[in-house]
Amino acid sequence: MIALSLPLKRIVDLDLALCRYCNRQSLQSVWIRDGFRIISRLGDGVFWYGLMGLLLLIYRAQAIPAVCQMLLTATVGVLVYKLIKQKTLRPRPCDVYPSIVCTGRALDQFSFPSGHTLHAVSFSIIAWAHFPQLAWCLLPFVLLVALSRPILGLHYPSDVLAGGILGATLAHSSLALL
Repeated sequence: MIALSLPLKRIVDLDLALCRYCNRQSLQSVWIRDGFRIISRLGDGVFWYGLMGLLLLIYRAQAIPAVCQMLLTATVGVLVYKLIKQKTLRPRPCDVYPSIVCTGRALDQFSFPSGHTLHAVSFSIIAWAHFPQLAWCLLPFVLLVALSRPILGLHYPSDVLAGGILGATLAHSSLALL
């Protein structure tokens, strides 16, 4: 095991403590657990591809640039987060700590960064940039997707934070380039 400096050890300990706290909440209530399972499942892509379809139905040709930008950013996002996951190989908290119970479905083996959060943030920022009136419904959903990951025992809060930062970076880069 690698020896950590005291400040880094405190951050790691806080990350684990927050993960355990979030996960305990899902174990105390079937409503919380099942609600966040549904949100996480929607965050697998169902919600985002449904949003793209809805934008095309409602706004027609006006939505094409936003949808294309979302799809392009999603493709880059998948490549980035898979590369990072293969390099870091951080195991999921539920695979390391018996006190953290997996109550959701993992799409891959590793934890860092959260792909769900990466995509939720990137899709939302792009959608807001094109259709600001959607912020009222997208912001709460993004936050719920992000919360679902440690609640279900699939990610540490730092994985979620990293996914959010990566998603925001990708979205802003996409908006700046296109």
